Amino acid sequence: MAIKANILVVDDEKNIREGLGLALKRDDHILFLAADGIDALRIMKTEEIDLVITDLRMPNMDGDTLMKTILKEYFNIPVIILTGHGTVETAVQAMRDGAYDFLTKPINLEKLSLIVTRAISQRQLIIENRNLQSKIETFGKGKIIGKSEKMSKIYEIVEQVAPTKASVLILGENGVGKELITNMIYQLSKRRDKPFIKVHCAALSESLLESELFGHEKGAFTGAIKTKKGRFELADGGTIFLDEIGEISPQLQVKLLRVLQERCFERVGGEETIQVDLRIITATNRDLKAEIETGKFREDLYYRLNVVQINVPPLRERKDDIPLLISSFLSDFVRENNKIIKEISSKAKVALYNYNWPGNVRELRNVLESAVVLSKNQIIDVDDLPPYIVQEGEENNILRVNMPTTMQEIEKLAIISTLKLTNGKKSKAAELLHLNRKTLHNKIAEYEIKIDGVEDNTD
Repeated sequence: MAIKANILVVDDEKNIREGLGLALKRDDHILFLAADGIDALRIMKTEEIDLVITDLRMPNMDGDTLMKTILKEYFNIPVIILTGHGTVETAVQAMRDGAYDFLTKPINLEKLSLIVTRAISQRQLIIENRNLQSKIETFGKGKIIGKSEKMSKIYEIVEQVAPTKASVLILGENGVGKELITNMIYQLSKRRDKPFIKVHCAALSESLLESELFGHEKGAFTGAIKTKKGRFELADGGTIFLDEIGEISPQLQVKLLRVLQERCFERVGGEETIQVDLRIITATNRDLKAEIETGKFREDLYYRLNVVQINVPPLRERKDDIPLLISSFLSDFVRENNKIIKEISSKAKVALYNYNWPGNVRELRNVLESAVVLSKNQIIDVDDLPPYIVQEGEENNILRVNMPTTMQEIEKLAIISTLKLTNGKKSKAAELLHLNRKTLHNKIAEYEIKIDGVEDNTD
């Protein structure tokens, strides 16, 4: 099936540009016509152009100048040169300067159609590869990374709960990625185009947190020189994330309970009742059931928050994810610090795998950043790791692992993880990876990816 594209035809001869336009429209392309290079650049500022076909000799701005401008200012837009027999040498030089191809007049329309198809296909492939590379390189930024059984179950819960309005309580130790789970829920929700407000409850005193959440009226307290909207009001229509919810005072727990029950509140010092439509996601590293028994946390509030509970396991309980995490973090830090790191030694891999990571993923990330920055060689070795990690890793001596370090291996793991996240739905996986479905199928075949329910799933 032919690939549709936005094509700009540039020629000072009206009959030629309109004739080419009509011919290319038969292949379902969208055509834009320009009489010279200046007119062409004006069109390109407002339209998404995939391919330019231009004559060489034109008034105001010739085809060669136009082509050089396009190659300089735009990413991967192929330029096909049209030329008369007397300027073939000039066209050949244009090829050396970056033109995709050239055709002599009168134009063979069948040949033109083939060149256009080939040029557009190549452009699409380059863009897809660029998007995939970008996706892989940033796979660890702002996203939970993991392909272990425990993380796969969390992905399933996230996918189920995200489109709903249900409140979610995320539990887990510091550094496991509770906020990243929240980000996933928001991105997959129906409110992803609405406000997303985050509040760290432990970072503010009780009085400041109350004002931050509910807002205040002018004169409500010393320093309240003007009316201020609170985070709940700002999140209206969207999602609010309350991190470290176990730290809020009993007084604020009462006010929060009312927001959950009635979706309304008053600003500090105000009398007007403000109605809001929002989704509340909370997280804590505390045992809230134990807090309820000691009277530090309201039981009714707990059940309002805990409509859906997600328990994020510590890294020591999902060690199968360590190889993917290491590969992703290394890729990030090598790029950010402009370092050349070709691989990580077997001894370093073993030490990192065997260490128990009390600081979880956050600690692993910090250790790898330090290793990249301090390494004097192109191989990360045990000498680049903190001594306590090497020592504990040797004492545990759990397993020696073969861990992915090349971009091809990371690419394969990125695709596998995304397929698991989507339960083998290739259409959804292709969307998340910003890939054409055909490209994803080709990648699966190339890497011989075999996952239960994936290899035979042709959705």
